[in-house]
Amino acid sequence: MQQPPKKLLDQVRDATRLKHYSYRTEETYVQWIRRYILFHQKRHPKDMGSAEIEAFLTHLAVQEQVAASTQNQALNALLFLYREVLKLEVAQVNAIRAKPSRYLPTVLTKEEALSVIQNIDGIPQLVVKLLYGCGLRLTEGLRVRVKDIDFSQQQIIVRDGKGSKSRVTMLPSSVTDELHDHLVGVRRRYQLDLGRGFGAVHLPFALERKYPNANREWIWQFVFPSSQIAKDPRSDLMCRHHLHESSVQKAVKQAVRAAKISKRVSCHTFRHSFATHLLEDGYDIRTVQELLGHRACNFEF
Repeated sequence: MQQPPKKLLDQVRDATRLKHYSYRTEETYVQWIRRYILFHQKRHPKDMGSAEIEAFLTHLAVQEQVAASTQNQALNALLFLYREVLKLEVAQVNAIRAKPSRYLPTVLTKEEALSVIQNIDGIPQLVVKLLYGCGLRLTEGLRVRVKDIDFSQQQIIVRDGKGSKSRVTMLPSSVTDELHDHLVGVRRRYQLDLGRGFGAVHLPFALERKYPNANREWIWQFVFPSSQIAKDPRSDLMCRHHLHESSVQKAVKQAVRAAKISKRVSCHTFRHSFATHLLEDGYDIRTVQELLGHRACNFEF
């Protein structure tokens, strides 16, 4: 019996996985495509085109007053739908564009950064130390695996960062002992998981098919694993994912309040501060760009 065709949003999910997009990107694209369809009274996208895309994007900019980056995200999702899923070309889109943000990123002084970190407890504190000491984005820090840390060379390999690019950044000596002790505890829990029939983690791309037993090896474990074993939304595998972003974000918010710092501070602020403080210490801008994973012509954070 012939299987019925997949629903459109399931086709979108299949296409993002074929392109090795992250789960977050997959969910974001599905969300925007669903909103686009509902905005046009549930018409099928194959019966619409650039005019309907323009109307939706203009609505986002004018009525909802979204940021330029948010509008661009919606546009990318819709272009992906038409080009990669429906295999249709879209004419030039001339929507009213959202106004780009002009605010300058927050930078903490060294004293302020230390004060915030001192007001964070437990594993979130170690995560933030790596964000500040290595110039990592929060998602990059949480996705670090055991094999990505090189204590002998004092460096961390950041794999599949923004734009699916990998890079090498410094591992400060001030955190090596603490990080090593942390991994001792992580390994102890990993061995307990193995004894209970778990111990697997999600592997990127097609590595799970190529190396079917690798997902239970120590080197592939997350440095900051979740406290809970849960079902992977893509593979249905019962595994221990990495620590959730919200736990670190909440800890930073509380620490900023406790430190009485009157600045708009987020986890990403530590990446800005990392770059600024290296420049203040005499590092050349090209070296800082490489540590951040930026091209020479682009010094945005």
